[in-house]
Amino acid sequence: MNRKIQGEIYLIVDPSGNQDKLLNNLEKIVSEKIAAVQIWDNFLPNETPLQLIKQVRHLCHSQNIPVLINNRWELLNRINLDGVHFDKKPHDIVHLKRKIGRDLIIGITCNNDLSTVRWADENRLDYISFCSMFPSSTANSCELVNFDTIRSAHAITNMPFFLAGGINPDNIHTLAALSYSGIAVVSGIMNAADPLDQLKSYQVKIKETKNAIKYY
Repeated sequence: MNRKIQGEIYLIVDPSGNQDKLLNNLEKIVSEKIAAVQIWDNFLPNETPLQLIKQVRHLCHSQNIPVLINNRWELLNRINLDGVHFDKKPHDIVHLKRKIGRDLIIGITCNNDLSTVRWADENRLDYISFCSMFPSSTANSCELVNFDTIRSAHAITNMPFFLAGGINPDNIHTLAALSYSGIAVVSGIMNAADPLDQLKSYQVKIKETKNAIKYY
């Protein structure tokens, strides 16, 4: 089945923490509409938890939610995931696609460098994630993105844009002047005391500003 990114919440899960808690929290929220789940490549040293990845895939695929791996595209030859998200441009995207040999969802992180947007458009990627919109402990390697960068990016491509980094229900309203498809969230949902309630809070806040946001 070819799954597509559909929805406003793009969830990123961190495999370096308590894996039972991760799976338990994920099970609570997969019945909600989630655009995709990305498995962050924040693995423990010398560990690639294949069993955890398979369990995440099982939970998400049961609700037809696509699952992507972060950076480690070679794992797509070992586990049937739906795609890969890159933090920076891979060396040879054409070779990569040929090596995998099947349809993939491919996204990339972008900061204020519009050449990344041009590259993504030229290579027919599926979405761009702009990071970081606000200071964030899980996106501490990202520079803060200027709102004008996102506006300029719309003149380059019509692919979906996700916004990431430090976004929470209390500051979503400050993004209402921007056109974007959804919000990428890591700890804001998965580390919440009640992840389902928190996810719904994000959804409500996005809907409150939808008249000022152009959705894709």
